[in-house]
Amino acid sequence: MHLTLLTLQPLVALIAGILILLVPRILNFVVAIYLIIIGITGLWPHLLR
Repeated sequence: MHLTLLTLQPLVALIAGILILLVPRILNFVVAIYLIIIGITGLWPHLLR
């Protein structure tokens, strides 16, 4: 299995969902980290120019 962005996003979402179900207090941190990671991966090709 190749670990690409298309396989990494659902995996991160699954782990985040499980963590939110187990510990609801970390919802803010999980959402913030997820959004930061998605933003960086989306901008990464444009930052290298």
